[in-house]
Amino acid sequence: MTAKTGSTTMHIGELAERTGLSLRTIRHYDEVGLLPARARTDGGFRVYSEEDFERLMVIKQIKPLGFSLEEMADILAILREGQASGHGPGKLSQYLEKAMEQRAKMARNLAQADEFIKRISAL
Repeated sequence: MTAKTGSTTMHIGELAERTGLSLRTIRHYDEVGLLPARARTDGGFRVYSEEDFERLMVIKQIKPLGFSLEEMADILAILREGQASGHGPGKLSQYLEKAMEQRAKMARNLAQADEFIKRISAL
């Protein structure tokens, strides 16, 4: 299927398969406005573009870092619009700092899990 612009489009099932996310998750992101379907077929099926796929991959990267839906939408807007979004570098640096803190916390948790696995493997 191709859109009027000639770009490749896909249905939600293909998008789910390519991203490894469930249909339910993608529908949820649509409902909350993070990934609205750009179009629908005559039958009402959602149609997504390659740009939507890329946006969903960014959402997938953001999600484990504990950002709220509002923060995720803000981050996506900054990434899409850059400085034109009116957020400036201050807001982006705040998100970067939070992401780095969350990543450090995840690394500590992973190290603890590795220690536990090593402990029970020795038994």
